[in-house]
Amino acid sequence: MNILQINASARREGANSTKVANSVVERLKAANPTATLTLRDLAVTPHPVLDEAALGALFTPAEQRTAEQAARVALDDALIAEIQSHDTIVLGVPMYNFGVPVQFKAWIDAIARAGTTFRYTATGPEGLLTGKTVYVALARGGLYRDTPNDSQVPYLKAVLGFLGMTDVRFIYAEGLAMGPEAAAKGFAQAEVDLNAALAA
Repeated sequence: MNILQINASARREGANSTKVANSVVERLKAANPTATLTLRDLAVTPHPVLDEAALGALFTPAEQRTAEQAARVALDDALIAEIQSHDTIVLGVPMYNFGVPVQFKAWIDAIARAGTTFRYTATGPEGLLTGKTVYVALARGGLYRDTPNDSQVPYLKAVLGFLGMTDVRFIYAEGLAMGPEAAAKGFAQAEVDLNAALAA
């Protein structure tokens, strides 16, 4: 097992989503003692956003890119190679204003590349990042699970599935800003979800 852990919180320390993601990794490593771990903390090493310069670099043929353009594409190449080489992905994702953090969106934009991690066919798009198990550790201040206000889970299912990652298991820690009792209940529910995810 080769584990890739992506911490998407804007916080370098004390993030609840990182706490839950760490629990997932600890359990995976306990069950698979020879597992390796690669950790990417997007608060420590944020990836640049997809802007006009990045698009220009990506759509310029490799042999025609400037040194600056080549360097920009190489940043995305590194993230693509990283996820391609791991079979187990653990994502620590907090909810910010009903969405994912900008750091995480920048990571998604980097790994989603036509012809490399997905391709268009006569019958529609085909994801190329197959054969992976994804554990998503979600941390929310309120209660959103299975409600219309949970825009994260549909988005994550859609974008990960589009890239070929269809075995996606969600671990919810919710109510974390609603007082100590609610927070304790939220983390307890995360443990229940984690047990179910590992047994799946």
